[in-house]
Amino acid sequence: MHYSHGQLNYPIYAYAQSYTAGYIEDTHQHDRIQLLHTLSGVIHVRTAEGIWVIPPSKGIWIPENKKHAIMIFGEVEARGIFVEPFARADFMTECSVVAIPRYLSELINQAVLIKEEILAHTRNERLLELILDEIRFLEEVPFQLPEAQSERLKNICKNIRENLSATNHLDDIARQHHLSAKTLSRLFLKELDMNFSVWLKQAKLLQALTDLEMKKPILNIALDLGYESPSAFSYMFKREMGLTPTEYLKKKSN
Repeated sequence: MHYSHGQLNYPIYAYAQSYTAGYIEDTHQHDRIQLLHTLSGVIHVRTAEGIWVIPPSKGIWIPENKKHAIMIFGEVEARGIFVEPFARADFMTECSVVAIPRYLSELINQAVLIKEEILAHTRNERLLELILDEIRFLEEVPFQLPEAQSERLKNICKNIRENLSATNHLDDIARQHHLSAKTLSRLFLKELDMNFSVWLKQAKLLQALTDLEMKKPILNIALDLGYESPSAFSYMFKREMGLTPTEYLKKKSN
């Protein structure tokens, strides 16, 4: 892992970080807010609330003192900022995946280059203050898979995520775990605040985003996610993302 950063003597500083494929950073926390985004590869962030998937052009907002762990998929070039919690009064207080506009990414790139002390009324101060203003208006995107609270449902969800190519009907899964379908359905609604079919669709979408970044063939992705054909997978992906997988990859490369 390679790490470099800008000037530390200010309520915000930017950093650049490179990760090798397969890198895992165990549970930790920071005393500042962290905004982390990727230029290449995918980062999975796990908190007590769930798994957050960050592909390129997206970032994750992690509040101060929030315990989290990260997993790296592919060769990741990352950029980010650490921010004093009270640098602005209206920062988000929960973890969120957010869209990172290109201009904000470039502002952060410039901030990484700052090596001298931040002085009042200078370009460097104005640059950092602009970043502080802009991050208050980041758009949230639903790239999160919530975590169950009970060990029983955690294990069920883990088994499903590890076997997304299976048919995964609610009745079959309930029977495998010696539950009624009605009971399992209630558990999903109670602990995850979404029904089983919505959770399963989200699990497949987030795995698809990771697989696409890993340059896995679309046919293989479709089959590994339990779709009968690439066209069925593409239909789901476009319904959720507004683009087919091929269009998504073309747009990302532009």
